Amino acid sequence: MTVRILAGALLLGAAVPAALHAQETPVPLAAATIAPERIVLNLTARSATEMAVTWRSAPGSAGLVQYARATSGPDYVKTPKTQAATTDDATLPVREDPAFRAAYHSAVLKGLDPDTVYAYRVGDGAHWSEWFQFRTAKKEAAPFRFIYMGDMQNNILSEASRTLRMAFRQAGDAAFVIHAGDLVNRHDSDAEWGEWFASGGFLYAQTPQMPTPGNHEYVKDETARAGSSITGQWRRQFTLPDDGPADVPAGRETNWYTDYQGLRLISIDSMQVDRDESARKAIVTWLEGLLADNPNRWTVMFLHFPLFSSDPDRDNPKVRAALKPLIDKYHVDLVLQGHDHGYARGAIGIDGPVADGQGATYAVSVAGPKMYDVGALPWARKSASRTQAFQVIDVSPDALTYHAYTATGEDLDSVTLRKR
Repeated sequence: MTVRILAGALLLGAAVPAALHAQETPVPLAAATIAPERIVLNLTARSATEMAVTWRSAPGSAGLVQYARATSGPDYVKTPKTQAATTDDATLPVREDPAFRAAYHSAVLKGLDPDTVYAYRVGDGAHWSEWFQFRTAKKEAAPFRFIYMGDMQNNILSEASRTLRMAFRQAGDAAFVIHAGDLVNRHDSDAEWGEWFASGGFLYAQTPQMPTPGNHEYVKDETARAGSSITGQWRRQFTLPDDGPADVPAGRETNWYTDYQGLRLISIDSMQVDRDESARKAIVTWLEGLLADNPNRWTVMFLHFPLFSSDPDRDNPKVRAALKPLIDKYHVDLVLQGHDHGYARGAIGIDGPVADGQGATYAVSVAGPKMYDVGALPWARKSASRTQAFQVIDVSPDALTYHAYTATGEDLDSVTLRKR
């Protein structure tokens, strides 16, 4: 009975009585399967001509991708191209099993045609996934939409998944999904990562997922050298753009950007900005270069630690001091954030809160069930407490429309931004 209670508490993130800690043993995990699992797409820096795909399978498995231009009939399966993946056959110490083994596969499909539907499958040559489809971006600015999710983090499959799935029900044609950190609660829990992948299932394999890390994707580092301690799961499970600041090697695939049909999307690793002084300086220099030389009409930044918090007892002054001057100087349109487990949205200019459209729009949101207080916020045009939410952002050359919905699909908030 004790073992059952302990296993349940670990899975649900519940507090474990002190008396049980001495008896704690790793919860056994199901082995990685010979069939491909945890398949996920990611955009690269070249969204019109490339697509990245990552998955895992049993130790010793090879990794292959077959892909072809999709057709309205089944003929695309006759002559697909085959590409070998890069495989990391790793023993990865996870919370439940210090000797856990799996083969992690990553491939970037290059030389694709813009605005084209491709079908693909992954496997080892004998064991294949089903065929999935994705569409590459257009080369030029054109209307599209994307989804923004705050922290899923807790009770991911049992309670946070409904928010994600309702987002896809509302915006099934989304070009991609961004996640503002804290995808899981315990960075090294393979069971929790399994819940995150199960929450999206086949949706992750057809719509690129674009996360930025939160503090719960980091190892607790007593020396506060956060940039050195991203979870070992991160780069094995995602293949994100590798175009961050060159002098911050620990920020590979955590600080990144991509351009998509007139939008520049920038991920900022807020843990590094907050806790690593040398990384902060390099990230600020890199970010200023991206903002100063930006051919896109719209700019969206996203990160985990909010510049302006919704919880009255939380604040991130180092992050705000480092990033806000650039946001103001270069007229960033949207700053999308997580961490505070509440909802708030408003516009803030150089000197403080302003009318919508007169400064950058900041938002904080949470997708999972863990909730914090939401205070009286002079900067927020709209706030809500104890509300799981998702956001759909429609982008066109003339306007950017931000729309927030509750997990039950009800309207929560909206604002439309237009360029002068």
